[in-house]
Amino acid sequence: MRIQILGTGCPKCITLEKNAESAVKKLGIDATIEKITDVDKILDMGVMITPALAIDGIVKSAGKVLNVEEIEKIIKGERK
Repeated sequence: MRIQILGTGCPKCITLEKNAESAVKKLGIDATIEKITDVDKILDMGVMITPALAIDGIVKSAGKVLNVEEIEKIIKGERK
């Protein structure tokens, strides 16, 4: 599983990245967390407001800092 954090590096983006790392650790899954900071790539993925979270290239959330539990739910939904 590839988890992507889309954002330019603002504090909210950093928090989302840390929360994603915590969710991956709590679930004990094999996942790569990738930061996408290139504005053109972010726009190409259809994201107009950051931070955003995508899993395997599909945007699951934009404009919100998800907490660890919210990210866990998204990951569990993808694994079914």
